[in-house]
Amino acid sequence: MSFPKRGKFFPDGNGGSVGLPGERIFASEVAAALHRALGPTHAGIKTVAAWTGANERTVKNWFAGRYGPSGDHLAALVQHSDEVLIAFLALAGRQELMVAIKLAAAEQAVMEVLIALRALAQDREDRHMDSADTPAPAGGLPNIPHTF
Repeated sequence: MSFPKRGKFFPDGNGGSVGLPGERIFASEVAAALHRALGPTHAGIKTVAAWTGANERTVKNWFAGRYGPSGDHLAALVQHSDEVLIAFLALAGRQELMVAIKLAAAEQAVMEVLIALRALAQDREDRHMDSADTPAPAGGLPNIPHTF
């Protein structure tokens, strides 16, 4: 049994990117953001379908830039993908909010590095304290040999 030829594609002009130039720009920007965030793989399509509850065929059209998500689907994408959020804010002319988002991400990254450095310093201090040969240096910070 073969599938009919009809029904494989969305009809032209039904809310897709075929109409107005702004719709094409929106669809292509969302597609580019999805590709940056998840890559052009089937796993990315399945991930977006799970995030949004949309049909995989619909998500494939988003990835291809033929059509863009609307309403609840767009809200779900923005909730799960910073790339889509940034693209949406740029299209809306709200670049100042993009700066705040990037600043918050940078702050989080610095905090993670500080936590890792403190754990490393504590681990080295603990190893030095266990060693009877090497007393702990003043100030509680370990002596770290310089190897350049």
